[in-house]
Amino acid sequence: MSPTRFSETRQLFVVRPGPLTTVQDTGRPGLAHLGIGTSGAADLPSYRLANRLVGNREDDATLEATLGGLTVRAGHDLLIAITGAQCPITIGGIMYAANAPIALRAGQEAALGIPERGLRSYLAIRGGIRVPEILGSRSTDILSGIGPDPLLAGDVLPVGPAYGASPDLDVAAVAEPAEGDLTLSIRVGPRDDWFTDAAIRDLLQARYEVTSESNRVGMRLSGPILERSRTDELPSEGMVAGALQVSPDGQPTLFLADHPVTGGYPVIAVVGRADLDRAAQARPGQNLRFRSGSASADDVPASRRVVRTHV
Repeated sequence: MSPTRFSETRQLFVVRPGPLTTVQDTGRPGLAHLGIGTSGAADLPSYRLANRLVGNREDDATLEATLGGLTVRAGHDLLIAITGAQCPITIGGIMYAANAPIALRAGQEAALGIPERGLRSYLAIRGGIRVPEILGSRSTDILSGIGPDPLLAGDVLPVGPAYGASPDLDVAAVAEPAEGDLTLSIRVGPRDDWFTDAAIRDLLQARYEVTSESNRVGMRLSGPILERSRTDELPSEGMVAGALQVSPDGQPTLFLADHPVTGGYPVIAVVGRADLDRAAQARPGQNLRFRSGSASADDVPASRRVVRTHV
């Protein structure tokens, strides 16, 4: 990202990008018929909070850092806030708190350490990141390649002008991302009839570990095999964020923000929107549990009386 490509005068310099840092806003909804997914911030509440803390609109573009490691330098006096996974934040040798506005003076560097829990942190800047929009969004979609590339050392990011009233909140009292087992609410279906009763019981009673084969597209899980009751194959059908798609090896994948818009493996259940934001903070090695939002685990296999969510 060369500084000559942009007309804005305020800039943020990427010193170290960490394992993965991308530009994210609320994404590109409504384009699935063109084969383009929504993308956007994986943890929307944390993303929106970061913007509110610096006085931005809730849909301004921020940086989404995975497992910390991001260091940025201010080209001008800036106001920033960092939310989500709570990283150690260091500016000029001084430690700062997450979930609060922080003044970053021209020439100063802000360094994000590795969070003790959670996966994704959001860095908002008053005025918002102003890389060019593509199809109405500045988000990086790592599956389709639409939007700006993941950040590299030396990238220069334009920052928009501040607008509106200055924020008057010193700190937001929010819970840290969960550690240990994370329980997510699901609706069983729409393809639960492709699986045995034992598979439904396993899904609702067992733990599934988040594997290292996980990214913004989906979270590959490992646990008891979810056995099919049918041997034929599905034609490709629409997919949504939160879908638990089961591959032929019987292991589920939980689709996240950059999920494909279609898929050919059966979806055994769908995670609710609110819990999907929580799931986006789960780290490899953490265990997920699933609980039906409509019936008890004991009731589901016998009756399949769960209201289905069609995708």
